[in-house]
Amino acid sequence: MLVLNPYKILNRALQSMRGENSAVRILITEDDRALAEALCFALGQAGYAVDHVSNGADADEALKADVFGLLILDLGLPKLDGLEVLKRMRRRNTVLPVLILSGREQSEEKVAGLDLGADDYLVKPFSLNELLARVRALLRRGRGVVAPVVTYGSLSYDTVGRTAAVEGRALPLSLHETGVLEVLLHRFGRVVSKEQLVEQLYSYDKEVSQNAIEVYVHRVRKKINGAGVTVRTLYGRGYLLDYAGR
Repeated sequence: MLVLNPYKILNRALQSMRGENSAVRILITEDDRALAEALCFALGQAGYAVDHVSNGADADEALKADVFGLLILDLGLPKLDGLEVLKRMRRRNTVLPVLILSGREQSEEKVAGLDLGADDYLVKPFSLNELLARVRALLRRGRGVVAPVVTYGSLSYDTVGRTAAVEGRALPLSLHETGVLEVLLHRFGRVVSKEQLVEQLYSYDKEVSQNAIEVYVHRVRKKINGAGVTVRTLYGRGYLLDYAGR
């Protein structure tokens, strides 16, 4: 589990060449260490890049970087209450999806959180399976995707099971290959730089070479061959998932 220095995030964001916000990075704000570790592990196993802060002040600073695709927010945070974190974030006109996790069961707390701009509210204790299902739903909604299955040509991608198939035949993708394909699919027809792939697939504590990204993209391109779509390399710019023959 990584506890972030929010100023490190801001510095990385300023240096990034990213044109759009991450769609698969998740920020967890939780001061219960055991729960935070469990959440980081579960979401990491599900293939998401996960970062964690343990107080509201650090969460507020980290969110200014605008690099996350989802915020999982505890309300009872030290230094700055979770509702205040949410209020400040929405004042900055940030449209980041927010899932509140809280031990506060009172209806007025739920109403306050939802009125301040939260998208969902889950009361502790909760099932990890339910949490993962809500995360998937919020990420789909944030990308403008309603249906759980995305299809281009004969390539289909199940955003719930995170599995891909060509003409109904399941593709044997590794976790990293799945992440690359997922990012490219949700930005179909748009250029994705190597820097964007690195940022969206890895946590800040991971040092990853761009050569590794080249390998994953090559494998994905090979595995989707014949699906009517292809991954194009635009030298000096990045990669583009588009229909073959264009």
